[in-house]
Amino acid sequence: MRAVAGFLRVTAKPRMVTAERARQRMADPGPPAPLPGSLRRRNDVGTRQVAGVDVHTVAPRGGGSGRAAVYLHGGAYVAGMAPQHWTLVGRLADAGVRVEVPDYGLAPASTYRDAYPLLTAVYGELGSDDVVLAGDSAGGGLALGFAQTLLGSGLPQPRRLVLIAPWLDLTLAGPGVATAEARDPWLSRAGLVETGRAWAGGDDPADPRLSPVNGPLTGLPPVRIWIGTRDLLYPDVLRLRDRAAAEGARVDLTVRGGAVHVYPLTPTPEGRTGMREVVAAVAGDR
Repeated sequence: MRAVAGFLRVTAKPRMVTAERARQRMADPGPPAPLPGSLRRRNDVGTRQVAGVDVHTVAPRGGGSGRAAVYLHGGAYVAGMAPQHWTLVGRLADAGVRVEVPDYGLAPASTYRDAYPLLTAVYGELGSDDVVLAGDSAGGGLALGFAQTLLGSGLPQPRRLVLIAPWLDLTLAGPGVATAEARDPWLSRAGLVETGRAWAGGDDPADPRLSPVNGPLTGLPPVRIWIGTRDLLYPDVLRLRDRAAAEGARVDLTVRGGAVHVYPLTPTPEGRTGMREVVAAVAGDR
């Protein structure tokens, strides 16, 4: 993990360290990682259009366990699927889970106002209450925000929310965030606030649909979260945990000391342990 942190500080942190760098990233985000051939060889894979957007299905051959997950990738709302995201999708399919991967539109061309109707359509198509909503980073925040919109909608809540280092507050103005930034070798407030502003599309970034740490928690299903202590988003995850405890909602938090952002997706011993735990939470009963 220390080696990964050093690598990220040199290679990844400069990309979004200022608002100007973030705008450059939005202008040229690069292509998303293609769906790997290994997933096609091992699983039943298909792509369909929902609300004009590609939605990929990776399902175990033979039907699997009958369980399904909607997985929302991270990338600060400006980057598409990365290889490590597909690795997690493959592990979930290997565990018997049918995984739906919406290729939701990215900022600044798209905003959260485009994402929510898409997720409602994809989620509604599954027609089951045995669905897990999962996501990492920006995708984790989007998953929680979407679950909050299901309250009172007539659609069932998912069986569980499984979130890896979710981005819960687009403003990044909460207590402890400035201190956390000094420890984080990857993420920077200035760049993320800029991409968050683009994702908000002119609306208040503190709106719960954008910053679900401000949204309702009572009535949600159990929430499982993984986060490292060298993560800019760590203080806001603690804030969500404390709110949940005060309001009687269930948020189970796994904290890894010294771990970087989305550590279960990293090629490290800590990451491999975290990945196994995440897969078990999506595929299992507990």
